[in-house]
Amino acid sequence: MSSNGTNGTNGASAGGNGRGTARKIRVAIVGVGNCASSLVQGRYYYENAKDDESVPGLMHVNLGGYHVRDIEFVAAFDIDKNKVGKDLSEAIYQKPNNTYVFQQVPRLDVKVERGMTHDGLGKYLSQVIEKAPGPTADVVGILRDRKVDLVVSYLPVGSEEATKWYVEQALRAGVGFINAIPVFIGREPYWQRRFAEEGLPVIGDDIKSQVGATISHRVLTRLFMDRGVRLDRTYQLNFGGNTDFLNMLERERLESKKISKTNAVTSMLDYEMDPDNVHVGPSDHVPWLEDRKWCYIRMEGTTYGDVPLNAELKLEVWDSPNSAGVITDAIRCLKLGLDRGLKGTLVGPSSYFMKSPPVQIHDDIARLRVEAFIRGDDNETLVGTENLTKAQLRKLASTAPAAPAARSAAAPKKAAAAARS
Repeated sequence: MSSNGTNGTNGASAGGNGRGTARKIRVAIVGVGNCASSLVQGRYYYENAKDDESVPGLMHVNLGGYHVRDIEFVAAFDIDKNKVGKDLSEAIYQKPNNTYVFQQVPRLDVKVERGMTHDGLGKYLSQVIEKAPGPTADVVGILRDRKVDLVVSYLPVGSEEATKWYVEQALRAGVGFINAIPVFIGREPYWQRRFAEEGLPVIGDDIKSQVGATISHRVLTRLFMDRGVRLDRTYQLNFGGNTDFLNMLERERLESKKISKTNAVTSMLDYEMDPDNVHVGPSDHVPWLEDRKWCYIRMEGTTYGDVPLNAELKLEVWDSPNSAGVITDAIRCLKLGLDRGLKGTLVGPSSYFMKSPPVQIHDDIARLRVEAFIRGDDNETLVGTENLTKAQLRKLASTAPAAPAARSAAAPKKAAAAARS
């Protein structure tokens, strides 16, 4: 583990990428779908929120010195003919986007540029999306010219090659990266090293929702574990009406998604489960649900005396707004990482915001670690050279950061001991 940058400061001096602190966060979006729509809408919905206001879905209105309104969208990339060439404020409402509209966004004067396709357009998406004509934009040049701080990637599930291509563009441009989809970047040592070599932070992989299927399943699984109920079998079945579920009808694109969601749940157990007894994954596409997602969870366990205990849950959410607040917090945490010159994968933020972080940390502890990160007290990163053992990973998963009061009380004792020596 690496602890780079300044400890105990909030928005330190310029880091390894040459940036200093700045009040604005200049963001580029890859993939102007429902999730991007909710993210952009939310930025304007909460732009006048008070710093001490409690906002649903945000850790803080002002996080580490950055208000929601400090996020500026300065570049966007897509391949859809309905969106390319339009202002971002208009493109987020274009079909096939079908999420909840809770805010009308003013004109941003940010044209959606023609992005790279690679494997981003699958069999079913190609039936509802027509590719825009023309060549791929100069992504690196745009990121540099517009002084972008970080890229948020909302590519479709299964976009392995397209994701890696955009990561390479971000590295070449010298910007941070948030990987919101289940292609493994932030958790992989190879990419950790690449970002560390460029002096850049990354948060990944696969965004958790505010209260979605995965986080609900994780919490229930940990409840079984903590209360001594043996989990014998479980499933999570999801279906919805957005293009994400349409895309995932192509089962070949689901491998990393199933790994991500399954590991997010089973990592809450201190024992191994037979893979045949766990099923977590998307099930079907129901067009009339639009951006709503319905989730069914069943858990079968064994209690005292080998007596059975079964639990079932149905959850209904609007899928994209459900993750927009989480991404809003992740953006501001990544900017703090840039301010502090941190490099590699940010451990605390990745563990709390993502389904497949490099270290699966219990959610209550992960939240404490993010709060410590915001204060500047937990700057741990992974730079791809750590080779952590399973025992070390288990310890990290259950180790909470020291409370501020405990640290301040311990400081005089450490100083006295140093003086005596």
